[in-house]
Amino acid sequence: MISTKYDLVIITGPTASGKTSIAAALTSKIGGEIISADSRQVYRRMNIGTGKDYEDYIIEGKKIPVHLIDIAEPGYRYNVFEYQKDFLKVYEDIRSRGRFPVVCGGSGMYIDSIVSGYRLAEVPPNTELRKELESKTLEELTEILKQYKKLHNKTDVDSVKRAIRAIEIERYYKTHSELIRDFPQLNALVTGIVFDRATQRKRISERLKHRIDTGMLQEVENLLAEGIDSETLMYYGLEYKYITLYITGKLTYEEMYKKLEIAIHQFAKRQMTWFRGMERKGIKIHWIEGNLSTDEKIEKIIGLLQSGSSHRSM
Repeated sequence: MISTKYDLVIITGPTASGKTSIAAALTSKIGGEIISADSRQVYRRMNIGTGKDYEDYIIEGKKIPVHLIDIAEPGYRYNVFEYQKDFLKVYEDIRSRGRFPVVCGGSGMYIDSIVSGYRLAEVPPNTELRKELESKTLEELTEILKQYKKLHNKTDVDSVKRAIRAIEIERYYKTHSELIRDFPQLNALVTGIVFDRATQRKRISERLKHRIDTGMLQEVENLLAEGIDSETLMYYGLEYKYITLYITGKLTYEEMYKKLEIAIHQFAKRQMTWFRGMERKGIKIHWIEGNLSTDEKIEKIIGLLQSGSSHRSM
């Protein structure tokens, strides 16, 4: 295992930035194991649309150990609370065996929950509170939320729905403090792979075509055929939403493809917005230029690991 003061390294970035192959190459080099931080890769048989890219985990004929993919059935709604619990179990097991944890994924909330140490409490919906707040403006909701906490993360108030949920969570914490336990503070090196906008858009479009050409439609048809209803499948978004709409006759093929391509580009922008929000609240993300070679990226990450500083910016 590499000599470093860090407890783990995180490789993140927007969709189609090539995170998986970099994580696998790094993991092979430093004697580690990968922990996925992807909210959709937890589901079995949802492979092409979630970009599991199993072949990327084979390095020089050896399979890199990967955790927290294929752990839930399609139709189930896995959440960040469950992810934190599952993550800790895997993390502690990897460390106990003298291996180094490499977290890889683009789900910003999952990454943030590890680095920021979200409090471990599953907050149930409060229907009465939601009705009370639904008529208020975003500005009014923001002021209410400020009564509970300082707004380091602006993503809490980027929509009425998010603001209401944030208030719901904070009120629950205030009245159920005995049920909450803290997530352990981990010294994480957070790295991100990023391309310029034009290259990123090209990579997204090329990957979409590849996924369609290699069986994405059949994957969705198979999931529907096994009994997963269309509304549930569309909940998972992007490919699963738009291809389901096409298969069920709600969109033409051309409409599906165009809308899906636009949606993925918008999704990449939202991912970057989340990462910028993490940076605004003091989390240092070491951005690595996507156009560098794999060896150059690995060299940069190993150099950062050996520097051993904190993930918090000063």
